[in-house]
Parts: sequence; structure tokens; C-alpha cells
Amino acid sequence: MPVRPALATALGAAALLGALAAPAAVAAPAESVTVDATARLAADGTVTLSGTYRCLPGSGPVFVSSSVSQADPRVRHGIGGGAAHCDGAEHRWENSGKVSSETLKAGTAHVQANVMELRPGAPLIVPVFHATEEQDITLVAS
Repeated sequence: MPVRPALATALGAAALLGALAAPAAVAAPAESVTVDATARLAADGTVTLSGTYRCLPGSGPVFVSSSVSQADPRVRHGIGGGAAHCDGAEHRWENSGKVSSETLKAGTAHVQANVMELRPGAPLIVPVFHATEEQDITLVAS
């Protein structure tokens, strides 16, 4: 299985487990994630979202994941995920993912971005959310 789909599957499963198994963690004041006000939408359906994040070191790998919704807020499309470097400093993130070219259109959309750690635990890996942001943005055709 290619790395990106495997990573997306792992992040999605961890997020689902976290939502079902644990109460939402409150981010430390020094931890945050932002979403840029505009995102790119290519003709083939590739969406590129970006922003910044800041997180403190943890005991497991940390990722920045993102999703976008438009017409129906209950339907979110995962838009990639990438490794985060948690050292207390602010860093840029950018995730790209492809959805059906008919699914999203240029205009207003809603984005959720998460900074999530996969912390070792017994017997399972425990997802710990360092920061979450939800925001309306503008998809711009590119």
C-alpha cells in the first residue's frame, strides 16, 4: 500500500478511536494550529490546505491532519496529513489531497485541522490532540 493512503488510513482510524474512546484533551496554552484563509483547488480535485502549528514535545509521533467540507457539513473529506515537529516553535504545515473533481467547487468551505500525537499506551496507541481549529475558508481555483 502506498505511504500516503496508509498514513491517511492510520490517522483516520486514530482520530475515530480518539473520538470514541477518550474525552477531548484541552491543548496547552503554548500549543495551537491555524488554517490559512484561502486554499487551492486544482481542476483535477486536488485541494491544498495550509496554516501554522505550535506544539510541545510528546512521547510519540505527531501529525497535522486536515479535512474540508462544503455543501453538507456532515460530509468531510480528508486532505492529507504530515509529520509535525514539536519543539514549541511555530512551523508551517501544508496538506494536499485529491477528491472527486465534482465534489468541491471554488467558494466558501469549512476546514478542520488537528495536531495529533499517537502516544504509546497499553495495549493500544492512544491519540492525543495537541490542538484543533475549525474555520471557514475560501477555495480558490488554481
